[in-house]
Parts: sequence; structure tokens; C-alpha cells
Amino acid sequence: MRQHHVAGDKLFVDYSGKRLGIADPLTGEIRMAEIFVAVLGASNFTFADVTWSQTLPDWIGSHVRLFRHIGGVPRLLVPDNLKSAVNKASFYDPEINRSYGRMTAYYDVGVLPARPKKPKDKASVEAGVRFAQSYIIGRLRNQTFFSLEEASAAVADVMTAMNTRPMRKLGVSRADLLESLDRPALRALPPTDYEYAEWRLVRTGVDYHVEIESFYYSVPHALIREQVDARITARTIELFHRGKRVAAHQRRYGGVTRHGTLTEHMPRAHRFYAEWSPERFRRWGADIGPDTEGLIMAILSRRPHPEQGFRTCLGVLRLYKTLANSRAESVSAYALATGALNSKSVASIIAHNLDLAAPAPEGGSVDSHANVRGARYFR
Repeated sequence: MRQHHVAGDKLFVDYSGKRLGIADPLTGEIRMAEIFVAVLGASNFTFADVTWSQTLPDWIGSHVRLFRHIGGVPRLLVPDNLKSAVNKASFYDPEINRSYGRMTAYYDVGVLPARPKKPKDKASVEAGVRFAQSYIIGRLRNQTFFSLEEASAAVADVMTAMNTRPMRKLGVSRADLLESLDRPALRALPPTDYEYAEWRLVRTGVDYHVEIESFYYSVPHALIREQVDARITARTIELFHRGKRVAAHQRRYGGVTRHGTLTEHMPRAHRFYAEWSPERFRRWGADIGPDTEGLIMAILSRRPHPEQGFRTCLGVLRLYKTLANSRAESVSAYALATGALNSKSVASIIAHNLDLAAPAPEGGSVDSHANVRGARYFR
């Protein structure tokens, strides 16, 4: 059936069957690159783009560059049934790839896949692909390219020559028809280009993190064991539960820290533990008095790693909750003087009133414990 194409209505997209060779400048090894071809139905204006593969990032990236090049968006896209566009081909209910669908929704363009094994549904792009193949491959057959960018620039120059060349039957070029027919009918582009995003269904672990590319990102702890949708871009990781965004992280690529954890996602107990630090314990001790601050510092300094003394400090501070600050200071001074640097010994001092029954040993003040040099050191 002869098809009548309305201006700005349909844009046919496909990959060329023939590929372009690009040489490695160091080894000379030839790697084949794909040629993406798009044809506007009314003007027959043709666009070509060179990518390494037909995978989703390259497929969607070619569309973004295509829309930017023609300066607008058509009403419908007519792709072939490749996996990057259609998950399940069907005459009645084709299943569009989710990532591809998000891109088309961003540009407000519909997708009308061609019927499987029915090339006449997209005769324009089939003819355009054949013509572009011969035009591109024929004119670049004697050139050697050493990068994708170099090949893309050469293909762009060839396509400019092809689109500005007058067609024999019409006497005008494709570029002229684009300006007079298609471009006035195209929809305006969004303010910014679409950023490619990959979607995955992931399950939250018992540590309220999800794994993406060997890195871990937190979600609210109430979602443990729940399935969430991950939207993955080059810069961000967004996580959604039942259509509602529950977390957003900067994407991680390297470094020692493989976990991205937001404090607000932690349970209260985890949040409390995560806030522990030597400085925090020192401040807690200083709130009671200088002797207690000295006791805390002595406990932390006696451990090879300060973290090993956190629980001891916590135990001591919990013992002091039932004491007045003056009594806690008395116990701390006695503990420092006697070297009682663990919570069990401090508990014994309190239980037996040792700090009250007898004066502290000679020199038993915060200034004379093992971690303070004293004046004699400098003589």
C-alpha cells in the first residue's frame, strides 16, 4: 500500500546492516562500529550516527542526538523490533523496553513498532538505510579511522552532502524539504537533553542496602527485604518503592568505601552507634567534668584503636547516669589514680564507695595519671 506521510508525523529509525571499521591506533586491530539511521517520512531527511553497539545506552544516545540535530520531535517513532526498543514483539500489544519508553515519554513522542518481519511497514527507512549505506560506505571506503569521534565527524560530513544534494525527481534537497515541511510541524524540544537511565528491579538486603554494580546504596530501613526500582544514570542512583522515590544517591565508581549510607535511613540504634567517635565521647565526659573527661581520654588511649574503647566508655557513662556530677567526678578521679580503666572496676568503685571511704592515692588527680607527662618531664 502506498503510504502518505504527513509533515512532522513519523520518524523511522533502524540500524544499518553494514558496519564501519575503526582501527586501534596502537595495535591496528579493527573494531566494527554500528551505523544508526533515521529518516523523516515527509521530507526523507536522513540522519546517521556511529556507535559501538546496539545496546540501550547507544540506542537512546543516538535518539537524543537525532532530535537535537533535526531541532524538534515528531509525533511518532517507528523502530524495528530490536531488543533495545521492544521487549516482546506483537502485532496487537508490543511491549516497549522500559528505558526506551522513559526516553520517549520525556520527549512526548509515541512509539509504533513495525510488525515483525514486515519491512514494508518502514519502507522509508529501509530505502534510506540502503541509500545511506551506499553513500556512507562508498565515500569512506578508502579512509582509515582511529576513533569513534573521528568516524562520527566523517559520517556527519557525508550526510550533510547527501541531504543538501538536490533529488532528481523533485529538484530540491532533503534539507530544503526539512525546512519547508517537517521542521515547522515538529514539536519543540525540552529545555535539556534526556539523560540516559537504566531501570532495574532490586531487592533490599537485611542491612537496608541494595547492590548496584558491586556498590551498595541505602534505603529507609523499613524497606528491608522489599523490592525497589532503581533508576541508574551516570551520576545518580534513584530508588523507588511503589512509584514513590525513597532514596537518591550520588553514584559511586571507585574508592575504598563501597557503601553509600544516609543517616536518616538507619534505625535509631544504628544511628546512635554510627555517631560514636573519640571526640564525641570526650565531649560527653567533659559535660560531667574534667576528671571524667580525663578518664574517657585515658580509656581510649590505652587501646590500640580508639574504637575498641567505645563500649567501655559507654559503660562508664551509663554508670554515671544515676550519680550527681560531683560524685561522678570523685569516682573518675579515684579511677584515674588507681588505673581502673574499665567499666567493671568503675562499677566496683561506685558499689563499695571506694572514692568516699579513703582519699585518692598520692597524686590522684586528672593531672597525674599515666597519660599526662607532668612538669618533671620537661626538667
